[in-house]
Amino acid sequence: MDEAFSLKFLLPPPSVAAYVENIGMFQNESTETKEVVVLPDGRVDLFFWRNGTDPFQVLLMGLETMPEQRYVLPQTKAFVISFKPLAVDYILRDSIAGILNTAKILTHDFWDFNEDILKDFEAFYEKAVAKINSLIPDEIDNRKLKLFNLIYTSNGELTVAQLSDQVGWSSRQINRYFNQQFGLSLKAYCNILRFRASLQHIAYGKLFPEFNFTDQAYFIKAIKRFAGVVPGELSRNQNDRFLLLSLLKQK
Repeated sequence: MDEAFSLKFLLPPPSVAAYVENIGMFQNESTETKEVVVLPDGRVDLFFWRNGTDPFQVLLMGLETMPEQRYVLPQTKAFVISFKPLAVDYILRDSIAGILNTAKILTHDFWDFNEDILKDFEAFYEKAVAKINSLIPDEIDNRKLKLFNLIYTSNGELTVAQLSDQVGWSSRQINRYFNQQFGLSLKAYCNILRFRASLQHIAYGKLFPEFNFTDQAYFIKAIKRFAGVVPGELSRNQNDRFLLLSLLKQK
């Protein structure tokens, strides 16, 4: 990773782990624009950032189903909360179906955060955790909690029918919920998680099928669909442009 472009992601404390995957930051301290490719990862990202000399913004990114090339301007700094989908219901409390593969701008004082929060990542982390803890409701639908636990622990490998049986929620109801809340079907979401899980192998040059990919041809097709390139090119990760892969290699 270019020393002028830095990434840092921390796991959340157990109190919010059902809703948050990680809390992180990135910044481009160089004088050159950094080209990056954002890959689908099954997360919902809440950004607090200043992109170059642009004004401070708060952005909510919906789920992504395709790779997207972006440009991080010089002197950009961003803090981000990466939510698990359960947070859409119980923390964000709004559907994100309308921002699939895109984002919406929130108010500058969302959650009573402002531009000053960008001065200290540790303070941001603590304030974000405290805010999320304050928003967790006393009661949640245990079917949803169990559903997302199963999806995550299986890396999306369980079928819709298997998930339905184990959760006690019909396949039709689950798919209606996913489409209304997230803008895609449960199967489509599971495919994204399977792709993300395969990146752990690709990051270290293991360019063969994993996670129930039926054969090499299907594996290559699936990777190209979500990354825009074949596994070999993804593994090379020229100029660290695939940020998710770069993070996996750091780990």
